[in-house]
Amino acid sequence: MPAKNGRWWLTEDSEDIVVRAPAEAIYDLVAELTRMGEWSPECQSVEWEDGATGPTAGARFVGHNRGGPFHLMRWSRHGRVLTAEPGREFAFVTEEGGRESTLWRYRFEPVEGGARVTESYEVKWIPAWARIVDVPTNRHRELQGAMRHTLEQLKTAAERMTAERDSS
Repeated sequence: MPAKNGRWWLTEDSEDIVVRAPAEAIYDLVAELTRMGEWSPECQSVEWEDGATGPTAGARFVGHNRGGPFHLMRWSRHGRVLTAEPGREFAFVTEEGGRESTLWRYRFEPVEGGARVTESYEVKWIPAWARIVDVPTNRHRELQGAMRHTLEQLKTAAERMTAERDSS
């Protein structure tokens, strides 16, 4: 299935889920990038860089990933936090070859009983070799599944945390 814009190569897409937890609590889970490996099937770990210790605009990090067929591909990407608005939005951009590559965004919208969380990506630039690999590996489908998995994991963790808080 092509991406939402009708192209077979990566451009942008999103997934969303409703979570029975406050937007601020879900934001806290997402924005602490060092925990991303707990939610994402692709991201294995993240470390803050250049003296950064947490999710603030401008903070730099490096993420270590694993994916592709049989999860055989491994890569690391440097990135920078663009937006850190608790309970509203968290966004970062990854870099490839010193250029901004992919913008990842999480938006939090209050709804009755919780919040709608939307995860999205927008490919700004990737090298030609990566474009060539996109189609046969069906990177679009892989990212859709990864976003759904990430959101389900966040939902489980946030709802458990909220239930524990409410029962104490």
